[in-house]
Amino acid sequence: MELTLKIVDADGFVLASATGQDETFLVYRQSYREGERVILEVSRPGHVYLALDSAIQPSLVYMKECSYALAVPFGDKRKSYSPNAFRGDIHRLSVRCARPDEIAHRRNLALNPWDDHANRALFPHARANVETRGEAVFAARNAIDGEKANDDHGFWPYTSWGINRDPQAALTVEFGRPVGVDEIVFYLRADFPHDSWWKEVSVTLSSGKTCRFPLAKSGAAQRFAIEPCVIEWIELHGLIKAEDISPFPALTQIEIWGAEASGAGDRNAAAAVAEGETERA
Repeated sequence: MELTLKIVDADGFVLASATGQDETFLVYRQSYREGERVILEVSRPGHVYLALDSAIQPSLVYMKECSYALAVPFGDKRKSYSPNAFRGDIHRLSVRCARPDEIAHRRNLALNPWDDHANRALFPHARANVETRGEAVFAARNAIDGEKANDDHGFWPYTSWGINRDPQAALTVEFGRPVGVDEIVFYLRADFPHDSWWKEVSVTLSSGKTCRFPLAKSGAAQRFAIEPCVIEWIELHGLIKAEDISPFPALTQIEIWGAEASGAGDRNAAAAVAEGETERA
């Protein structure tokens, strides 16, 4: 797979780029300016290990489209990232094709620290029908960014999905392809007594099944096994708040555990290997 990383300015002018076969690195020796974007281009859809900033963990993600762009965060949007992310005058970006064993093993399929509102190419992707005051620290993406610290709120690393006190709030996690899932894990925000909590939540799977889960007043992982199934998305809804004084329940993280469906990951990996062998021949 051919991989290209780019930095482009607000007008689309390419400031720096690097292209490689199956792996590439880009070192950008300038400070970012508002309006600039980080772009990943791939020659075909597939799984990649992506690291767009050294202050954010590299992650295994799925490119459904051949081009993905992330606007370099400024202003309020910076608050949901590490204070060290996207700062300074030297930046190291990297991407590589995921190995077959990395794709095939059971993992948290909902992890993507590179997600944002505009993302339609890089999966998983989280979206919601409400986010508290439209603030970045309460955005849907925070529920899948891998940050689990939950005994405070309102700034990194205490980011969360906030529902703006709306009992009809719903969060959808899309995978961009079929995946097999067997477990769901919730990390509630637990800045008690500021926070409340949900005593029950419902999850509807794209297969049509709805599951209800009882939750406790706790910041610890709350794990629930489900009957193994193949899905393309889940929706979290039916959030029943506990009867306490605080009006502020929130979700710090959701993990959805499983593996690629019906060997889809193995097929993608095999295609990558075959492509590499053809090129070497």
